[in-house]
Amino acid sequence: MTQSLHFEFLFDVGSPNSYFAHAVLPAIEARTGIKAIYTPVLLGGIFKATNNQSPIAAFSDIPSKLKYFMREMERFTEKHAVPFQTNPHFPVMTLHVMRGAVFAQSTDYFDRYLDAIFHHMWVEPKKMDDPDVIASALTQSGLPAEEIMKGSQKPEVKQTLIKNTENAVERGVFGAPSFFVGEELFFGKDSMRDVEELIEKSKR
Repeated sequence: MTQSLHFEFLFDVGSPNSYFAHAVLPAIEARTGIKAIYTPVLLGGIFKATNNQSPIAAFSDIPSKLKYFMREMERFTEKHAVPFQTNPHFPVMTLHVMRGAVFAQSTDYFDRYLDAIFHHMWVEPKKMDDPDVIASALTQSGLPAEEIMKGSQKPEVKQTLIKNTENAVERGVFGAPSFFVGEELFFGKDSMRDVEELIEKSKR
């Protein structure tokens, strides 16, 4: 793929909408010829820094809006044929697995790691903030669990996740998934059509 344009995907695997975005990004990459740069961030840190909260928390006192939000997710999964189950342990603390994502970026199995973590979070949901559960899920997915668990504890890995999160907030990010096309910020899976349109426009 050509890569003359900055196209970035900021994500946290604890966000179902990040999972949905990850599922449809390959099609956008194929159509545009531009590959997304994946940037792991900690959504809890972004929420704290921006005084934001998850839709489920934000809509908890508005039953009709929460019902619509859930139905909208169902429509998306049906349209794009994305397998999905609500995680019964939601919200899941993603600190360990997001550190794991940072570590996996230094390996040749980052893509497999991310697919596995999203799978065990939203397809065969598990309590992915329990180190034993994480290790078991990684092993089940054919990944080097011990290497990843140790790697995720490296000081430089922890610092990178902190820096990614701080930089995201400084750039105006308030939630996940978020995207940058050049310097233009987009938020949410519903913005992905606009993301693709700007990529194509920027290539002309």
